[in-house]
Amino acid sequence: MPRLLTATRRAALAALAAAPMALGLGVGPASAESVLRIVPHADLKNLDPIWTTAYITRNHGYMVYDTLFAQDDKLNIHPQMVGDYSVSDDGLVYTFTLRDGLKWHDGDPVKAEDCVASIKRWGQKDGMGQKLMDFTKELKAVDDKTFTLTLNEPYGLVLDSIGKISSNTPFMMKKEHAETDPNQQVPEVVGSGPFRFVKEEWVPGAKVVYAKNEDYVPRSEPASGAAGGKVVHFDRVEWIYIPDPATAMNALINGEVDLWETPAVDMVQLLEQDENVELAVIDPLGTQGWLRPNHLHPPFDNPKARQALLYAVNQEVYLQAIVGDPKLYKECAAYFICGTPNESDVGVEALQSHDPEMAKQLLAEAGYKGEKIILMQSTDIPVLNAAALVTAQVLRDVGMDVEVQAMDWSTLTSRRAEKKSPADGGWNIFHTYATGADATSPIANIGVSGGGVDRAWFGWPTDEKTEMLRDDFAREADPMKKKAIIDELQGRLFDHVVPYVNYGQWFQPVAWRKGLKGVLVSPVPFFWNISKDSG
Repeated sequence: MPRLLTATRRAALAALAAAPMALGLGVGPASAESVLRIVPHADLKNLDPIWTTAYITRNHGYMVYDTLFAQDDKLNIHPQMVGDYSVSDDGLVYTFTLRDGLKWHDGDPVKAEDCVASIKRWGQKDGMGQKLMDFTKELKAVDDKTFTLTLNEPYGLVLDSIGKISSNTPFMMKKEHAETDPNQQVPEVVGSGPFRFVKEEWVPGAKVVYAKNEDYVPRSEPASGAAGGKVVHFDRVEWIYIPDPATAMNALINGEVDLWETPAVDMVQLLEQDENVELAVIDPLGTQGWLRPNHLHPPFDNPKARQALLYAVNQEVYLQAIVGDPKLYKECAAYFICGTPNESDVGVEALQSHDPEMAKQLLAEAGYKGEKIILMQSTDIPVLNAAALVTAQVLRDVGMDVEVQAMDWSTLTSRRAEKKSPADGGWNIFHTYATGADATSPIANIGVSGGGVDRAWFGWPTDEKTEMLRDDFAREADPMKKKAIIDELQGRLFDHVVPYVNYGQWFQPVAWRKGLKGVLVSPVPFFWNISKDSG
């Protein structure tokens, strides 16, 4: 691994020595408009944040859409589009009234019927949304600004669900778009959020442009996480997609871009040496790596083959490859994020043991006879690219025939929805990661759903026991009993289901020019509240 890091640093130094302004963006304003330029973590190809959980599409969603409730930097829930709400004495009826001044980007007013349709569509795709719909008896508009949600039994996660901060975030859409089949993307982007999507300037693979929504009325509270006032200080925000880390770093240091969302961690020392660059970890919960097998097709339709992955993976090897700096990572076998109340050590022995011989034995017991394994490799996200290279070697070391198929992340997020056999264009395994906010509980963590092809996330685990325990967790109010459910569920996940293999927990820095102010602490990058020194 040190050789890889050294090579990357050599490439970075070479980029720094190259002619400045390599991107041709310039450091001064091209016009009277103020522009914030950022390097996103991936290319934006899919525009519907309900259809996909991809974080780049979630980030796009926050630019153009708004939410009924939102989480602050401590993950507490606050009203956002909602002005007032109430809960009946029996806890069964929630009444929501929209605040004044909400408009769609086409000028139409936001109505309660839009929100009802949006919640229903989100509730078919998202794990927390599915559970909320299971407890929902009726969801209806009362008038243009008011709607009610009636439960069939008390459920304590109503606001946590419709106020969740990350994928799938329950963004509000126009009724005509929210009635689109959730397995199809909406036909156009019309939000009510602080920015407008400038479709005519969108160049997939290069640039995405957002313009300030002059009609947006921010809340009066200070911005905190996704909550509070979304005050925009720039006329435009441009996402400049730069897949090569050395080029991205060069652009930031030269002032061609203002912020780099996910700088390559092995370049952190170089960035720290530049007096004009600020580096910070703005997501305090960190990130959890997911090695996701396809439960529909051999060999990983067999529980023993999935268990073999647990014994084959060595978290330290992965974390050294994808992060390198021990200050920015830790080994953590828990499914529900180390450092949170739901951390558990039940069942972790297989993942912690690193026993390749046991992995080989389990593969043999699963009936694996050397069939080709299709591993999808995301080449444009350094963390996932490195993880895929490690996994390819790990699987070969335990006797598997691995074919690594390289693609960019946006292509992978489309292909992972394919249920066909690997031989017919499907897949066996891929890597992703989840922010801590997406993995802190059995309801928030869509990766542990056992709902099969109808309700589980890509990879489609099917397990009735898992779903029963998730329901029990959702109903239970007592913290001690909830913790007992967590322990039982995690034991089930390790012993039988293995929905994914956690390959470690890390903390991703963000880098920006020191002239920027107001970068918010959050597991999601937000581009309101940010301003720039005039000098």
